[in-house]
Amino acid sequence: MFVIKEVFTGVTTQGKTIEEAVENLKEAIELYLEEMPEIAAEIENIETVGTLNVEITKTVR
Repeated sequence: MFVIKEVFTGVTTQGKTIEEAVENLKEAIELYLEEMPEIAAEIENIETVGTLNVEITKTVR
């Protein structure tokens, strides 16, 4: 199980895989921004300075 949180809005979700968690987060943020248009406008003004991709490997014991 993977838990993922978007730091600006605080929206948090989960998924059985990291890919599922990311997709769930995208959907959750869309729904959140529909209810919070003032936050959506503020996010549009944020300049992205970079991105970070994290890869986690599972060790089988």
